[in-house]
Amino acid sequence: MDEKQFLAEYDKRQYASPLLTVDAVLFTYHEENLKVLLVQRSNHPDRGKWGLPGGFVDLERDKTLEETVLRKLKEKTGIDPPYLEQLQSIGNAGRDKRGWSVTAVYTALMAYQDCEAHIDTVADAQWLSLDVVNNMELAFDHLAIIKLARERMRQKALYSIVPAYALPETFTLPELQHLHEILIGKPLQKKSFRRRIEQAELLIDTGEKRSEGGRPAVLYRMKQGSGAYTFVRNLED
Repeated sequence: MDEKQFLAEYDKRQYASPLLTVDAVLFTYHEENLKVLLVQRSNHPDRGKWGLPGGFVDLERDKTLEETVLRKLKEKTGIDPPYLEQLQSIGNAGRDKRGWSVTAVYTALMAYQDCEAHIDTVADAQWLSLDVVNNMELAFDHLAIIKLARERMRQKALYSIVPAYALPETFTLPELQHLHEILIGKPLQKKSFRRRIEQAELLIDTGEKRSEGGRPAVLYRMKQGSGAYTFVRNLED
């Protein structure tokens, strides 16, 4: 038997396969808080509980896992996230009551304002503060997944300006610094943070300013590709 004949006669149903899904931990920055997008489950198992947006791979529509997660996020937010990264795969016999399952977990960032109008029209989707989420009983193992993604974002905040993808297109340096501080979990020295950002030449001065209760602050936007830049020393140093 050659390979062509083998493949023609191969029956994948001979072997039990795990359930295959994707889950996305989608973060944003709103009201000076880090928030995560949750959806309320309308079907069993765990019907009525809140969990991460995601779902099953569609073998007819999806060519890759990325296509699956982007399709699911588009359904819930109305946009494609500007930053998407695969976190890890998790599989075991206990995480889903329906059977042995594997989920490919992604982290994503987007500005609250970019999808606010869409999410306001979707009854089963909400942005919730992580402080609130940490005290909720979520579906499946989603709380543990969120904690893994939160730690990944902490690491990103130490060495890059990836967190800026959770801000509006234009933002101030105080906003960027505060988001980094939330993710890292400690205050950063203002002068040092500003100097590191400016020396790396990662932002574009828009020439516009916004008043934040005191002296007007300069509005910046990210340069193309600046999310891939990593600092030689972390921003705590």
